Amino acid sequence: MKRNTLLKSFLIPFLALAILGGCRNEEADVEADVAVPVSILDIKYQPIEEFITTNGTVLATKEVELSAEAGGKYKLMNNPRTGRVWALGDIIKTGDVIVSIEDEEYVNNIQIKSKELNLEISKDQWGKIESLYEKGGETLSTLKNAEQTFINAEYTLANAKLQLAKMQVLAPFNGVIVDLPYITEGNKIQAGTPVVSLMDYLNLFMEIQLPEKNLASLSVNQNVRILNYTMPDDTLWGSISQMSPAINPDTRNFKGIITVKNPGLRLRPGSYVKAEIVTNSKDSTIVIPKDIIVSRQRGKSVFIVDQNTAYERSIKTGLENPDEVEVIGGLELNNRVVTEGFETLGNRSKVKIIR
Repeated sequence: MKRNTLLKSFLIPFLALAILGGCRNEEADVEADVAVPVSILDIKYQPIEEFITTNGTVLATKEVELSAEAGGKYKLMNNPRTGRVWALGDIIKTGDVIVSIEDEEYVNNIQIKSKELNLEISKDQWGKIESLYEKGGETLSTLKNAEQTFINAEYTLANAKLQLAKMQVLAPFNGVIVDLPYITEGNKIQAGTPVVSLMDYLNLFMEIQLPEKNLASLSVNQNVRILNYTMPDDTLWGSISQMSPAINPDTRNFKGIITVKNPGLRLRPGSYVKAEIVTNSKDSTIVIPKDIIVSRQRGKSVFIVDQNTAYERSIKTGLENPDEVEVIGGLELNNRVVTEGFETLGNRSKVKIIR
């Protein structure tokens, strides 16, 4: 009985150690077989831009509301390029007649034909007196009086033409009709009645406010990329046209003006846009996604894969923007950098590439 007890006292600890050792070996084998699934990116040279992002509303460089300068019957004229009356959105050229005001009494009172005839008579009279003066048949005083009469007739006719021109509303620049108040044709309107609004937005501008820290990195004529949600696959370009050297003491911002080229009138006045002001760029360098960088107390690092093993690699960075960063040290061309699954990796972790 004692012998069996003694044997059990030896066997039980031995069996426990054997079982525990077997479990540890099994766990080690499992750990050795586990590979973390990761996606990778092959490092290649590519361009990168560093830019400052801001937002704002773009406005037309030219905008005007035209009113009738004289009262009378309203008549909306035809668009000479379509043959139809002018309408919202029509392209307009400088000098196009948009609205005509009809007032027969007003036109008669101008007496344009009478003034044209008076100019012609005074010109002939001045010419005759000048000829006589050269032959000694008239005095200098008579010649000067005839010249003055002719000049006065010129001014009188010019003023009459200006009065007559008030009967038409003309486009002062190339643009687009953006407002056309409805007025029934033939109705009498008063002088000063708004009849049409025009915009020229072949070029747009936007006012920006940027922090004081950006002042040193910006300059006039710097390129600006313009993005708008209505044109997700289209980019417009502009440039900084003006910059204030003064800092607002309340906001610590400075003011700038961006001019935007708008070929085809794709971007509409009043649109809210994102502007990316390019401050630096490189055409060919190592670039990686910004969100794969691991920041530790000792610095920045990424994981690269070599023969199904992940290695943590310290890096030095250069240019950067919200999405990408340039790597100027720590990576080489054709390195395979981990882009997904790196959060759980340690140095020399086994990985399985799933792309």
